[in-house]
Amino acid sequence: MVTPQAPIGSGFGPFSTADEVIRGIDLTGKNVIVTGGYSGIGLETVIAFRSAGAKVIVPARDIAKAKKSLADMPDVLIDVMDLLNPASIDAFAERFLSRFDKLHILVNNAGIMATPLNRDARGYESQFSAKHLGHFQLVCALWPALVRAEGARVVALTSFAHRRAGIDFDDPNFERRPYNSFTAYSQSKTANALFAVALDSIGKAYGVRAFSAHPGVIATDLVRHMTKAEIETPDKRSFIK
Repeated sequence: MVTPQAPIGSGFGPFSTADEVIRGIDLTGKNVIVTGGYSGIGLETVIAFRSAGAKVIVPARDIAKAKKSLADMPDVLIDVMDLLNPASIDAFAERFLSRFDKLHILVNNAGIMATPLNRDARGYESQFSAKHLGHFQLVCALWPALVRAEGARVVALTSFAHRRAGIDFDDPNFERRPYNSFTAYSQSKTANALFAVALDSIGKAYGVRAFSAHPGVIATDLVRHMTKAEIETPDKRSFIK
């Protein structure tokens, strides 16, 4: 029987800042990976973890953009990784494991939103591939380091949009049904939330706990594929991570 997850009751709310949440927490000696940690919510996450003393690693598809965004944080380690490319994910994980023994926190933040229909080299729809399949593979590849941390945490950035679409297990890649960019986005976010629940049920025996988080309606570069009208439409605006 699956036990429903319940709110943690942290005392923080929608107006709490990252500084307030991290205040008093010492992450010295802890290794943290934040995917997409060079823009939007990911960048703010990196800043918060770094302020607490963590060693932060940012895997990035766009290395030039990452170096520019993180130029004033030279202690942050930037490495190449493309969530749409399985070989790239494995290569990043191998490099991490050769350098670090433990991974204490993994924040699966990177993603794309409401894109035109694109597919990865395997034929998988790009939003589902980048946000779910890529992060699933990353967790599996880094599993030994998560277990060795003896108390690791994995955070999946999801969205309220998960309520708008489940996973179509018969046609997750829109091969037979009409493609809708927002339905595809919502499906990927449902996958993020379900993966966190499943990972937590498996991982807690090894000291690895997983959580899904909806950060609120925040307009970042993630909305670059949306039109101004879509962003300003309440029904569409609720999709924004």
